[in-house]
Amino acid sequence: MTAAIMFQGTGSNVGKSVLVAGLARLYARKGIRVAPFKPQNMSNNAAVTVDGGEIGRAQALQARAAGLEPTVHMNPVLLKPESDTGSQIILQGRRFGTMRAREYGKRKAELLPSILESFELLKQSADLILVEGAGSPAEINLRSGDIANMGFAEAADLPVILIGDIDRGGVIASLVGTRAVLPQADRDRIKAFLVNKMRGDARLFDDGVAAIRAATGWPSLGVVPWFAEAHRLPAEDILDLSGGTVRPDTLTIAVPVLPRIANFDDLDPLTLEPGVSVVLVRAGEPIPVCDLVLIPGSKSTIADMAFLRAQGWDIDILAHRRRGGRVIGLCGGYQMLGRVISDPDGLEGPPQSMPGLGLLDVETILVSDKTTAPFSGRDAQSGLAVSGYEIHLGRTDGPDAARPWLERRGVGEGAVSADGRVRGSYVHGLFGDDAFRRTFLMSIGAEVSDLAYEIEVDRTLDRLADHLEEHVDTDAILKYADRATR
Repeated sequence: MTAAIMFQGTGSNVGKSVLVAGLARLYARKGIRVAPFKPQNMSNNAAVTVDGGEIGRAQALQARAAGLEPTVHMNPVLLKPESDTGSQIILQGRRFGTMRAREYGKRKAELLPSILESFELLKQSADLILVEGAGSPAEINLRSGDIANMGFAEAADLPVILIGDIDRGGVIASLVGTRAVLPQADRDRIKAFLVNKMRGDARLFDDGVAAIRAATGWPSLGVVPWFAEAHRLPAEDILDLSGGTVRPDTLTIAVPVLPRIANFDDLDPLTLEPGVSVVLVRAGEPIPVCDLVLIPGSKSTIADMAFLRAQGWDIDILAHRRRGGRVIGLCGGYQMLGRVISDPDGLEGPPQSMPGLGLLDVETILVSDKTTAPFSGRDAQSGLAVSGYEIHLGRTDGPDAARPWLERRGVGEGAVSADGRVRGSYVHGLFGDDAFRRTFLMSIGAEVSDLAYEIEVDRTLDRLADHLEEHVDTDAILKYADRATR
């Protein structure tokens, strides 16, 4: 029988995703057929599977760590927020619908059979499943109908490891407090705890570990020191990205952080280039003087276009363009560069049209036929091969599209202004291609490195696995998972 174990946290961003990725790489190196699984994720930073489905980017990284191609069954429910109170629901890789939070809370239990189906399908080709929870089981107000934490653990009869984050403070209270609020049946599922993100000498927390053990009765699996290289792995949350400091003698890329920013993995390779400073521009801040403005993807283009204007960023971007600056728009950012964005069917809210920045002579019409597919083509100017993926609603066309940025099988993709200083494309992941990234950066005056991005991600996963092997009782995790099958 396939062994399985679930990792839950005392809160969001305690490091569950990174820990599961590191453990997946560690166990895979030992010859164990391991697969990641997250019943429900909430993120606008999605990955596209080979068959054109969508899953959370964290699960795609975990699959990579395990040496697997990502599949839709690794993250059967993906919530993509479209507003503060509603999300698009992706079920087993495909768009299921859009629900407000209250409606989803009432109906989420209906998705459990599909989640369990995906889990069973994964088990058919794995020796070990590493399951990641979402948020915290301590949110007992969400326990009824839960499919993300203890509700799924109960349905699949899984043991649980509870993770606390010492870096944010209060880790003793968060671990002990989680136990205190859980019903007895859920408490009994927790087999051990893990303290994550310890800065400094871990031995200084020995008394803290003893206090948690005494208060909970749970054994400790270890105290994991801060892994300083975590930023070299693809981030799932924009809050995990560093950006804001302009280093001397570097090319500066300014990125306005939109409320519904999506698929910002385009930034990951750029942040690792030593000759580039990526500045994340937050609400209330002006877009600084820079070499390039990169407008990222958006889950709700019209709403984010309105936000961009409300921040005065449109004025900053147009002034940057008048000074001869360069502008790139990717996916939703590409749509914003055009003259108008139209939503006649109300896919993102009430039917409406909104003027774009007018930096490209193109227009976008949002349509219900969603494109989710890998992309393989070439740069229309240099001829360099390039690969990536598309996730978008909408079709964009106009005179500037006659000058495509990319080509695929003789068909143009994207648009370029007459002077070549404004470019837009629906393709994500372009800058992960080393040759393409270097050529592009050199063309706009950056000093480039010999960074091999994909190789660096794998090396970082290996170093993460080494880090966990040193500080975590990984044999005990296997024993807890194996006991659950007996």
